[in-house]
Amino acid sequence: MVRKHAAPAICFIRANSELTGGAEIYLSRLVGALEQRGIALTLLHSPLPRATPSWLGALLFNLLLCLRKKRRFYFSLERITCPDVYRAGDGVHRCYLQLEKKVPINPLHPVYLFLEKHCFRNAVMIIANSRMVKQQIIDTYRIPAAKIAVVYNGIPPVSEDFVVPRTFFEEFSLTGEEKVVLFVGSGFRRKGVIEFLEMFARLQTPSIRAFVVGRDKKSRYYSQVAERLGLGKRVVFTGARSDVANFYAVADLLLLPTRYDPFANVTLEAMSHQTAVITTRQNGAHEILDSVFVMDHSRDYCITAVIDELLQDSDKLTAVKKRNWEISRRFSLERNVEETMLVVAEARLSLTTGRQ
Repeated sequence: MVRKHAAPAICFIRANSELTGGAEIYLSRLVGALEQRGIALTLLHSPLPRATPSWLGALLFNLLLCLRKKRRFYFSLERITCPDVYRAGDGVHRCYLQLEKKVPINPLHPVYLFLEKHCFRNAVMIIANSRMVKQQIIDTYRIPAAKIAVVYNGIPPVSEDFVVPRTFFEEFSLTGEEKVVLFVGSGFRRKGVIEFLEMFARLQTPSIRAFVVGRDKKSRYYSQVAERLGLGKRVVFTGARSDVANFYAVADLLLLPTRYDPFANVTLEAMSHQTAVITTRQNGAHEILDSVFVMDHSRDYCITAVIDELLQDSDKLTAVKKRNWEISRRFSLERNVEETMLVVAEARLSLTTGRQ
């Protein structure tokens, strides 16, 4: 366990302490903003060895937290059975399994389903980061709507003096004249990299490049798929990068044909860099986009016509980029923090008055 203060008012919970995913990055930003406001807090991470099987680790971490809870206030980003506030940033696992048509053979799935059910029922308040997730919680677990607050993700603003370094253009042999289509995400199957490659292969826009930024254990397989599609050097698999902002800045369009995402933060991040965005209805972030840029599902190949039209009409592309930037400014980290703390205050009031 990692403790930041001797007598914290709020315990933020996330098993993984490394900034490897959207939830971890979000928590880091939230905690930083709260510390600047002088709000006492602590971070609780899993102390279990990395070699612990994931299903067992989830159960043991839950047990450890609940046994030690006492009168502490838990704000959890993990599925646990004793939260005060639960931020459902990982969405609804049962809905994910249904979309993927998966039979829960992996023991992690039934463990998640058990924890998820009791997490939603036992939380005083739940934060959903999209209306899509709120409705899924209501439909799947019959949780009262009044118990669920929708608080959209928030991101820091892009620095006004942000400039892509010349070395970046040189690294990827970019001239600035080509059109660039971007994919950002890890876990390529769920995020739709195959679909991304197939859609890119169908595009008719000349002088076009694509980048797949992120990590996956089967990256080599996806590279082979790109080769079979005849994409050659037009698609670059970069692996995980610390300079993702440079890719957003040079990209004309982010294409994210994800199969399930509660609210993919890369959507907002791309928009803040004045990038056009297309994603699926299964990504909660679709709620902030114009419907013409929303696919019905990850294999909605009709969208390629929309992409070609956008990339070949410079005036329309510029207008969409500007519009996205304007939208992104409404989803600041400050707004997210304010709305999140209102939920915390409501949960505390419920606990104090004995109502839930």
